[in-house]
Amino acid sequence: MSRRIPLAPVEGWLTLALAFLICLTLALALDDARWVLGRDTFLDYLPWAAAGGVMSGFIGAKVGWGRWLTYLIGALFAALIVPLFAGSIAFPGGAPLDQLFTATAASAVGFWVDVVVLGQTTTSQFIHFVYAIGLFVWGTSMFVSYATFGHRRPLNGVAVVGVVLVGNIALTRNDQLPYLILFSLASLFLLIRAHAFDERAEWVRRRIGDPASISSVYLRGGTVFIAVAVVGSYLLTQTAASKPLAGAWGGIGDGLVSISRSFSRFLPSGGSSKSFGVKFGSSSAVQSVWNSDATVAFTVQRSPTDVGEYYYRAYAYDDIGLNGWSISKDPTVVTGPANVPLFKDRADVADPVGMHVFTFTISPGDYSEGRILSPMTPVAVSEETRLTLVEGDYYATLERDGTSGVYTVRSLVPVVGNDAGQLNVSVLRAAGTQYPQAIRDRYLGVAAGALDEPEARALEAKIVAEADGSTPIDLADQLVKELHSDRYQYKTDISGVDCSGLSTVGCFARYKQGFCQYYAATMAVILRDLGVPTRIVEGFLPGQRDLATGVETIRNLNAHAWVEVYFPSHGWVTFDPTGGGLSQTAPLPSGRPVASGAPRPSGSASGATQRPERTPRDNEPNDPRAGIGPIDRGSVGPLIAVTILLLLMVGGLAFVAWLRGPRGATSADGAYGTVLRLASRFGFGPQPSQTVYEYAGALGDLLPIARPELETVAQAKVEAVYGRRILGEERLVSLRVAQRQLRVTLLRLAFRRTERRRRR
Repeated sequence: MSRRIPLAPVEGWLTLALAFLICLTLALALDDARWVLGRDTFLDYLPWAAAGGVMSGFIGAKVGWGRWLTYLIGALFAALIVPLFAGSIAFPGGAPLDQLFTATAASAVGFWVDVVVLGQTTTSQFIHFVYAIGLFVWGTSMFVSYATFGHRRPLNGVAVVGVVLVGNIALTRNDQLPYLILFSLASLFLLIRAHAFDERAEWVRRRIGDPASISSVYLRGGTVFIAVAVVGSYLLTQTAASKPLAGAWGGIGDGLVSISRSFSRFLPSGGSSKSFGVKFGSSSAVQSVWNSDATVAFTVQRSPTDVGEYYYRAYAYDDIGLNGWSISKDPTVVTGPANVPLFKDRADVADPVGMHVFTFTISPGDYSEGRILSPMTPVAVSEETRLTLVEGDYYATLERDGTSGVYTVRSLVPVVGNDAGQLNVSVLRAAGTQYPQAIRDRYLGVAAGALDEPEARALEAKIVAEADGSTPIDLADQLVKELHSDRYQYKTDISGVDCSGLSTVGCFARYKQGFCQYYAATMAVILRDLGVPTRIVEGFLPGQRDLATGVETIRNLNAHAWVEVYFPSHGWVTFDPTGGGLSQTAPLPSGRPVASGAPRPSGSASGATQRPERTPRDNEPNDPRAGIGPIDRGSVGPLIAVTILLLLMVGGLAFVAWLRGPRGATSADGAYGTVLRLASRFGFGPQPSQTVYEYAGALGDLLPIARPELETVAQAKVEAVYGRRILGEERLVSLRVAQRQLRVTLLRLAFRRTERRRRR
C-alpha cells in the first residue's frame, strides 16, 4: 500500500500544481510583454510572486481562515516580500534589505510627486511599476488559489486569469499562443479534477458505490476531451482563413486609446504593444516603441496645381515633461460657427501678408478622431468647431462635433523665399527676442531634471559653440543640422536600450537612438533652455500625392512629431529635427539682409541668446521633492525589527482568527467535516471501514482531552445525517462550542508521530 504524504490536500497535490501552473502562465505572459520600459529582465521575478500568492490562498483555505482574513494576511506578506524583488532592480549586484525597501519606496514617492504634486505628464520613476505588477500577480494568484481550495469554485479563478491573459495577448505584438495553450490545458484539467472531487465526495456522503471509479471515469474522459479540443483549436487557428468576429472589433482601438489616455501617466511605458492605429491626445507619453502601420489615416483633396508639401498638425503641446508632453491645465475652449474666422482678434492670428491660402477637403479614414487636421494656422472650417487655446490665444487643438464625414479647411501657410514678405533666415534673424509675456510664461518652461545628464548638457554646449550666430534661428538651424547628422540613428524600436531613470532628452543624448518623439523632445527642451519659445507638435507628414487629381493619401506610417519655434512678428515656424531621411522640410533660404525689427538683449558669455527668468515651476529649489530630503540608509537593524514585528502581528491575527472558530451557521455535517479535515491533515484520517462513532473514539484515544467534544460531534452527525433529525437550538450551541474547541485541540495531533506511523 502506498504511503500518503502527511498534510496532503484532499484535492491532491496535482490540483495545487495545476492552480500554480495557471498563475505561472499569467506571470510568464506579462514578463514576455516587457511592460516596464521594454526591458525583458525587470519582471523576471513574477513567477515567484505567483508562487507566493498561490501558497497564501492555499494555506488560508486549509487552516480555515475566511476569505477576507486570507486576503489580508496574504496582502501583508506581499507588502513585505514583493518590494524586495522590485528594489533589487536598482541594485543588480545585490544590496541589504533596507536599501531594497528604500529603492521601492523612493520610486513610489517620486512617482507621486511627479504625477500628482507637479502634475507632470509622465515620470522617470519606474520601480514602482515593477512593484505594482508584482502585487497584481500575487493578488490574482491568491484569488485563484482560494477560489480553488477555499470556495471549491476554480472556475472563478480561471475566468479572471483568462480575461487578463487574453487582454495581455491582444495588446502585445509577441507570439503568446503557447501561453494560451498552456493556460487552457491547465484550466481544463483543474476544472475536471474539481468536478471529479465533488462527485467523489457526494458518492462518499451517500455511500452509493466506489468513489474511485467515478474519479477515474471523469479523469480519463476529460483527458481525451481536452486533447481533442486543444489540438483541434490549434489546427483551426493555423488554417482558418475567415474572420467571423472581425466586425465585432471595429473601432475598438479608438475606444481603448481614448480611455487609456486619461490615465496613461499612471501606467508603465514600454511593452511590445500592438498598434490600434495612430491616435493623438491632449497628453502624450514617450514610449520605447513607435507603432504605426500602412493603413490609410485620411485622404486630402487639394488643387492639382498646388505643389506644396504640408505637415498636417493635430495637436500643439506647451507643457513638456521629462518623458512626455501635454496641453496645459485649464485651457480656453471656444466654439465657432462654420466658415467663420477662428482666430479673429487673437494673438495667434496669422498675418495674410506673405502667406499662401491653402484650401483642402479631408476624408477621414482610420484616423477617425474628431480633430481638425491642418497645416499651420487654420482660418476657417466648413462646420462648427471647438478651438482649444493656451493662455487664451495660442492654438492647442481644433475639433468638430462629428467624428466621420468629410470637411473642408482653409488655412494660411508661410511662403518661403527671398522676396519681400517671404520667410527666410534673414527676416527671422531680425525678428528679435521681444516675446509676449504669454509666450514666455507657457513656452519656455523646462522640467527639473530634463537636462541633468552630462550628455544632454554637452549636446547643448555643442549647439551653442557651433551655431553661426546667437539668434534663435541660428540655434534652431544648428540643432536641426546636428540631429540630422549620421551621429544619430533613427530607430522605431529602442526597447533594447536601458533608459530607466533618464529623461527623454538624456536618453537620446546618451544613446543617440530613437524616433521622432526623441528628436522633437531634444530640440524643444534645449531651445527652451536657451531661451527660445518652442512647442512640440504631433500630426502627419506629407503623403503620397496624385499629381493628376490632387488627391493626397496620408497613412498611419506618416504619423509624426516635430517642433514649432516662435518668432516675433512671424508667429510659429515649423522645424523637423528627425533624421533617417524622414524630414520633409527644406532649409530656409538665407534671404537679403534685414534690419533688426526689435532690440536684442545682450548675449551671455557663451554667445547664446540671453535666457529669460524661469517660471516658478521650473526652479529646482521650489521642486516639492527638495523638501523630502535623503532617506537614511544606515543600519538594517530597525528594518529587521519592524519586519519581525509585522510577522508577529500577522501570526497573532491568524491565531486569534483561528480561536474564534467558524463564522457561518453550525451544522452537524460542518462540525464533523472540521474534525475530518484537521485530523486528515496530520495523517489521522478515518479508515475505510470505520463508522463515525469508531473514528471519533479512535481520535479520543489519541487525545483524551478532546473525547467529550468528539462524542458531541459524532452523535450530532449520526442523528442529523443518518437519523434525519433536526437539532434544536441548544444542541446547535453545544455543537458550535465543541467545534470551536476541537479546532485548537486537534492541532496536538501534529506531535503524535509515533501513533501515526503505527496506524500505517
